[in-house]
Amino acid sequence: MKSKMNIKSIVIMATVGIISLFFINMSLAANTGKVSVETANLRETAEESAKILELLSMNDKVEIMEEVGNWYKIKAKGITGYVRQDLITVNEKADDKNTTSDEVERKETVENQEDTQQVESKKEEIELGKQKVIEDTKLKIVPVINATNIIEVKKDEEVNVIEIINGWACIENQAIKGWIRKEKLQKEEKQTTESTQEQTQQPKQQEKAVIKTLFVNATTVNVRKEANTSSEIVTSLPVNTAVEVIAEENGWSQVKINGKEGYISSSLLSGKKQETTSRSITTPRKAKETNNKTDTKAKEEEKASQQTPAPTTPTSGNGAAVIAYAKQFIGTKYTYGGSSPATGFDCSGFTSYVYKKFGVSLPRTSGGQSSVGTVVSRNNLAPGDLVIYSGHVAIYVGGGQVIHAPRPGKTVSIVPLSQAAGTYLGARRVI
Repeated sequence: MKSKMNIKSIVIMATVGIISLFFINMSLAANTGKVSVETANLRETAEESAKILELLSMNDKVEIMEEVGNWYKIKAKGITGYVRQDLITVNEKADDKNTTSDEVERKETVENQEDTQQVESKKEEIELGKQKVIEDTKLKIVPVINATNIIEVKKDEEVNVIEIINGWACIENQAIKGWIRKEKLQKEEKQTTESTQEQTQQPKQQEKAVIKTLFVNATTVNVRKEANTSSEIVTSLPVNTAVEVIAEENGWSQVKINGKEGYISSSLLSGKKQETTSRSITTPRKAKETNNKTDTKAKEEEKASQQTPAPTTPTSGNGAAVIAYAKQFIGTKYTYGGSSPATGFDCSGFTSYVYKKFGVSLPRTSGGQSSVGTVVSRNNLAPGDLVIYSGHVAIYVGGGQVIHAPRPGKTVSIVPLSQAAGTYLGARRVI
């Protein structure tokens, strides 16, 4: 009888034990949690110095297997290890709230959807691939603020982003992999780049538009890099070279010739080609027709003016008379190609008109006028002398002043010798 009771007790105890184990397992299986900090280390054993098996991120789900002191033995991402309890938030058991299995399943489904939305949201915030660092920053060995620094990544350096976790970007840089905060990265928008390119191309198209084609009207003309006489020379062009004018401003023409661009003084360009002799440029056809001269007569007059030497010193009467006559035209407007008071003057048109009154026939262009008469040094200038500048001519008045037709928007005026134009080249005595 006693033996039967012992056997019965053993059976009952065994049954109770099995049932208890079943509920314990159910309880443990129901214990899940989430990482509650930005980054948590999953270690091989329940020790701070233990080997790190995996880095867990905020809200990563874990399965709690057992408690070991102030550590949890957990399973996450298929890896079993230990995490400190203060880094894990344990989910409430379904039994504690009398939640049905259907409700638990629905809750997990909603949580999974939320997690998926969060991941997709993070993906939208920043793209993987090539990005630019916006400021100097340290590359971390793990995605933690106080983690060991590997190297410093410099501003504007391009890096390859391979993963984004909780505000940290895993990047490859110079064959080194590490972590930096994602707000340190920036990727240019394609739309912005295309818009910038369109804006850059628009002005270029406007600059390249050809206004007109003109011809060099002086023996040799320098094409300069910028619109001033001291600028670097890009190339030199002979008389009658055709150039495409793409802009005009302040007495200078921006031109295009043989794929090169530069600037030429507008007074050195004409709408028609010039007729040339073996020595210099002659009067253009238009000017000869205006003066009712035949081509033969114009050539003879120019030849005579070039072969007849001028006196070494002008008579005071002649010089004074030239200046007195020239002063009558003070205030006459500047007109490109102009050669009379009615139409206005350009610089060489003005000097030609004045000297013609005294029987001196000059070539129509400043380049042609620079070779007539005899050379006069700057110290020996006298009233009536022709003063030569780079691409410009004037008449010496005396007292360190000249009278000239300056440039578009100006009128015939008297100015200091040094302020008439750019580079002073010399002077010629023609009367």
